[in-house]
Amino acid sequence: MVLVCAMDGDEAAQTAKLAAKISKLRIFKDDAGKMNRTLLDTNGAALVVSQFTLAADTRSGNRPGFSTAARPDVGRALYDAFAQGLSALGVSVQTGEFGADMKVALVNDGPVTIWMDDRA
Repeated sequence: MVLVCAMDGDEAAQTAKLAAKISKLRIFKDDAGKMNRTLLDTNGAALVVSQFTLAADTRSGNRPGFSTAARPDVGRALYDAFAQGLSALGVSVQTGEFGADMKVALVNDGPVTIWMDDRA
């Protein structure tokens, strides 16, 4: 599962960079049990879900602010571009519904959850 949050100032070129990185990230176990295989190596698939709440600013007060998230029209375009870019690299991609209140289940099989930001 890939949770995608478009931030204010993000551009389409970043979606291609992140899609390429994710498709080649060695996070799946090989025969020796080492994280040495990629999503492409495993013929894996990706469920790509829009998640603007990852932009939550909780530095002050008790109510998270989301002003750093991209506007919905920009967020949708970047979300679509990311999913299409990942698919173009040979990854089987399913998507959630942008902006919808969805119930998505995740079984985290392993010790790895990775946050990626190409600006960091």
